[in-house]
Amino acid sequence: MSLIRRCSTQPTLRGENHRRGAMSASPAAYASSLLRGPLASPSPSSLLLDRKSAVLLLPLPPRRNAARRLRRCGAQLLADLAPAASAAYGTLLLGGGLFAYLRSGSKGSILGGLSGSALMAVAYYLMQSPETKEVGDAIGFGSALLFASVFGIRLANTRKFVPSGLLLGLSLGVLAVFYSAYVSDKI
Repeated sequence: MSLIRRCSTQPTLRGENHRRGAMSASPAAYASSLLRGPLASPSPSSLLLDRKSAVLLLPLPPRRNAARRLRRCGAQLLADLAPAASAAYGTLLLGGGLFAYLRSGSKGSILGGLSGSALMAVAYYLMQSPETKEVGDAIGFGSALLFASVFGIRLANTRKFVPSGLLLGLSLGVLAVFYSAYVSDKI
């Protein structure tokens, strides 16, 4: 039995014989052999006997690196938002470019919105398959970085918070999601 949970606060079992053992002689002999090992003396009520496979199951002690496990769990939850963030960000880029084009006739805005939404659509598509998820995260990260720098330059030039500042904040948030997804895929 190999029980490995990606994001859980429960301890994990790694391998078939981790804190398990076949009962060769008797449950009492097996338990006493374990008590001589590195474990503290467990109470009889904490020892579980799986009658189907005749294996003594011992509870796992609490892990000491709970804070690191919770950080990894939070990063994994943030990484799971990457496809939804890609779809939402691409839709907002397309809508913003279309709005700017209709309002002021800006061809640069419509081209930027179309290219941004196309890049996010490609990233979303690639994130759907486990084999290409890493590439999709990288494309999403690169395009979010590109748009964050564009909106940062516009904010520095115009000193107007709307729309450049809002879009810069949105781009930085999506950038953090894609970075987290890319790093969690590498681990």
